[in-house]
Amino acid sequence: MTKLTRTKEDPWKLETPPGTSEYTLHVDQKDGKQVLVCTVGKTVLLYDARCVDDLHAMLKAARDWVELGGADEQKPAKEGTVEAWGRSPKNPIGGWYGLKKGFRGRFGVYIPPLLEALGLCELEHNPKNNRMRAK
Repeated sequence: MTKLTRTKEDPWKLETPPGTSEYTLHVDQKDGKQVLVCTVGKTVLLYDARCVDDLHAMLKAARDWVELGGADEQKPAKEGTVEAWGRSPKNPIGGWYGLKKGFRGRFGVYIPPLLEALGLCELEHNPKNNRMRAK
């Protein structure tokens, strides 16, 4: 299990894969569960922290590049992408890793840079259609 220790006072400072937006991520507790708090400007998104190890395991099993496919919650996610997997009833938690209703999407935008910062993946940084794979 990956040890996630960054606090609100010392968050990860990350950029979206194309490098167009900065945001922070830190670990907190909510309803007895470890969560990742993603702050983009004034918007706060929450993700189940299990997503880090679960996504890494999925990438290792894929053995190849996987397209990110970030999308808002209200939009469908392209099949076979990290975003689709992050919402799928077939992932290890059986659904959305995003925890804040209305803001559960964008998993394929905000979580891959964290895995890169943790040294768990390679991540592309093109203007569009980025992919990732396990290290």
